[in-house]
Amino acid sequence: MTAWLAIIAPAWIAGSILALLSAPLGCLVLWRRMAFFADALAHGTLLGVALAVWWQLPMGIGIALVSVMVVLGLVLIDDERLPVDAVLAVVAVSLLCLGLLALTQLTDQQANVLGFLFGNLLELDWADLPLLAGSVLVGLGLLMYIWPAQIKLATHEALARIQGVNPIRQRLFFMGVLAGFCAIALQAVGSLLISGLLVLPALTARLWSSSPKQMVVISLLIAQLGVTLGVWGSIWLDIQTGLAIVLILAILFFIALIFSKVSTAKIWSARR
Repeated sequence: MTAWLAIIAPAWIAGSILALLSAPLGCLVLWRRMAFFADALAHGTLLGVALAVWWQLPMGIGIALVSVMVVLGLVLIDDERLPVDAVLAVVAVSLLCLGLLALTQLTDQQANVLGFLFGNLLELDWADLPLLAGSVLVGLGLLMYIWPAQIKLATHEALARIQGVNPIRQRLFFMGVLAGFCAIALQAVGSLLISGLLVLPALTARLWSSSPKQMVVISLLIAQLGVTLGVWGSIWLDIQTGLAIVLILAILFFIALIFSKVSTAKIWSARR
């Protein structure tokens, strides 16, 4: 048991630290209706990794470059005739294909492709935790700084403008925090599953919340539960850790949804 704990403990702690940022950020993603954008940005991390390896740059710089490219690209292809969600879906799948092509053809990372796609949290050790914790603290600090303006924009953008909030600047700040989260979450759950780690806890919390603060707290608890069950479950089932975490979060969402619908049905029956 001690030997197993020595392997699992760093991954467990790393996932729990990551959940501290993913929960409030995921709530903001839902409130700002930017789940599709988060998915596109998450898929773009794969291309960012490929560029970083190819140009021998730090991984964070490669992901930051791709994030800027995504934002500029969305501005250029913006067209009233095209639904935003469809455009973001096209961008996401295009970035995923480009990232896979670049990783397999331009670099020597073919053997690590599955890790980049689904994450490999168990590869983290104790020496990696300080950098991860520092990155999450920076992300939380930035999120707290922009939080009041983001809430105003999510509630009523026209009123927020009148109150002096700059939507473009706040959107860029939010995209920056989101890109940073994608960079640090890549090893945990991989490019394909980052949006699941963001959205699922917040979506589940929304079913049982009556206020934004309550939604953040419940989302945090669900994210921590998903990480704990996912890390231990991945060992027991011998599957990818990121895959197990997101699968657990999806199961928790569907259980919460079923209970919510049953409760609603009982309330309507009682009223009749």
